[in-house]
Amino acid sequence: MSHVITCIDGSDVSTAACDYGAWASLRLDAPLEFLHVLEKTEYPEQSNLSGNIGLGSREALLEELAALDEKRGRLALEQGKLMLEAARERAIADGVAAPTSRQRHGSLVETLAEMEDDIRLLVMGKHDENLGEHVGSRLESVVRMLHRPILITTPEFTPPQRVMLAFDGSDTTRKGVEMVAGSPLFRGLPCHLVMIGSDNAANHEQLDWARRTLEAAGFEAPVALHSGEVERVLCDYRSANNIDLLVMGAYGHSVIRRFLVGSTTTNVMRNASVPVLLLR
Repeated sequence: MSHVITCIDGSDVSTAACDYGAWASLRLDAPLEFLHVLEKTEYPEQSNLSGNIGLGSREALLEELAALDEKRGRLALEQGKLMLEAARERAIADGVAAPTSRQRHGSLVETLAEMEDDIRLLVMGKHDENLGEHVGSRLESVVRMLHRPILITTPEFTPPQRVMLAFDGSDTTRKGVEMVAGSPLFRGLPCHLVMIGSDNAANHEQLDWARRTLEAAGFEAPVALHSGEVERVLCDYRSANNIDLLVMGAYGHSVIRRFLVGSTTTNVMRNASVPVLLLR
């Protein structure tokens, strides 16, 4: 589990994903690898048009269509190779010593499942137009499948200066505090701890533990306990405190982690102007 794996696809979010991958690689002192997967569902290796044979069809036309699909796939693979090389050159310019690249023709989810043992951090760009009922079907599938931290980037790269961790006292978010405390990714950056819940002794005790854990690791760790609707409170706090990156636990049953599964997630992911790091 050693590499920062950055997925690129040639869309308008790929450049920022490349830059965030280089940033994370340098902060973690971990090797950087760029990954391009050409989905077989969109670019099959061989076209099967037999089901299209019908009135007015001609065998020669079907063969020509199959040849065109094959050529389209080859061109897409070649374009992917050029994208990977451009990403490597950009990362080298950012100071990454020896970034590598990998190209696959298949399924992104299956490819990442095969690579999971070698992933320290996965970086993926957020496609607003693909945000469906939840976070976007492909991205959601990756988050549910992969048991590794995932950094979901915005279309523009800004080196993070202030981090916010959505904390609820659960095992997942307590583990998140310990991961942040023990990782060089955010070292030297203030890490705000925000809890949504009742103003009671139990919640204050949980926040005090989180603050002490981060401060013992050298972090400045402002804390805040608010009541209200999760999405609105987190977004308002993020805006008021110029937060550059949001850290959250992915999935589960607490109020904050349920927020990662329903329509609230879609709204925040669509409107967020900062990247989100999902911890598993």
